[in-house]
Amino acid sequence: MRKIILASHHNLAKGMKETLEYIMPNLGDVTTIAAYTANTPVDQEIDSALADLTDTDEAIIFTDLLGGSVNQNFIRYLSLPNIHVITGMNLPVIMACLLPLGEEAIDPENLRQGIIEGQEQIIYVNDFLTEQTIDEEDE
Repeated sequence: MRKIILASHHNLAKGMKETLEYIMPNLGDVTTIAAYTANTPVDQEIDSALADLTDTDEAIIFTDLLGGSVNQNFIRYLSLPNIHVITGMNLPVIMACLLPLGEEAIDPENLRQGIIEGQEQIIYVNDFLTEQTIDEEDE
């Protein structure tokens, strides 16, 4: 079994899930943790989300902030097999990491490549369009 978890402070994870389901309707089951929106400590929400994982299962976990409390609470699970935590979640990174997944086990190198591809989508559009205009004038 593969579990995909989006975890954030407040409702970012829920909004991200809704957008992913719209763009990638066949993605499968995605769990969200919207920390600090309920009267449940974040570590208990995480424990609950990961409770059914076995040693042969895998989880891809996307969190909002490196060093944030949500991300820090997932760190203690990294000693378990097949747990992958990616922080700084945004739509391009999540999609680039999840699109190539098949039925086989996750290859961490594919996740690393997905992160790079997602990072390449972070662009200051003002400069990007200026560069495009300059390139068109050069031709």
